[in-house]
Amino acid sequence: MTRRSRAASATSHRDGGTQKTYGAMVQSLDLNIGRVLAALDATGLADNSIVVFTSDNGGERFSKTWPFSGMKQELLEGGLRVPHIVRWPGHVAGGSVSQQVIITMDWVPTLLAAASTSPDASYPSDGEDLGPTLGGRAVLHPRKLYWRYKAGAQRAVREADWKYLRIAGNEFLFDVAKDPRERANLKTRHADVFDRLKADWESWNSTMLPERPRPALYGNPGVYLPDHYGVVNPTAPPAPPAPTVQH
Repeated sequence: MTRRSRAASATSHRDGGTQKTYGAMVQSLDLNIGRVLAALDATGLADNSIVVFTSDNGGERFSKTWPFSGMKQELLEGGLRVPHIVRWPGHVAGGSVSQQVIITMDWVPTLLAAASTSPDASYPSDGEDLGPTLGGRAVLHPRKLYWRYKAGAQRAVREADWKYLRIAGNEFLFDVAKDPRERANLKTRHADVFDRLKADWESWNSTMLPERPRPALYGNPGVYLPDHYGVVNPTAPPAPPAPTVQH
């Protein structure tokens, strides 16, 4: 075991923390982001700065992801949808909201375009330039996005409002616009869409680097989270035996 993995195992636990502590952490983050923005204003750099606030994945166990289900380490919407908040004076109107589907990989071509350059042709980006969208000049357009996550053998495709999902051996088709909580499985009713998106994922995956062969444990099994009952991590340690009651 490496020093890093030993440290991680020593600090990883599921029996600590509170919503009050988490709330205080979020409040501290908010206040300190405000200090950064105020410093940009005070130094006259705000008009020439793009500030992006986002996240690499969805909420963890104390987060409120409503109306979505799922969380970090899952390809349910609660594990995928994250805030994208941008301050770019003269380009993004204050208080404006876009319904355009975007993905984190879009920021590379967006920031390069803002700097009047572009990705190397030998290494094309997986994203698109969000400049027209952020500036309110682009019309909404459908996107086709792919994900995979080794833990739980998870895979997902989003095409417009359709989403194919596989998680812990179960497969689904959702209309995430009408059903953001992912409760109505439409894979039988719309079998043609389900089969097409599933095949599209396999085709996309064949163009990707192979997944690492090392084991990847499903991070949110029922042994830890009561709303994940029935989800079993086969490599998890056995539960401790129930205490014996003397009569």
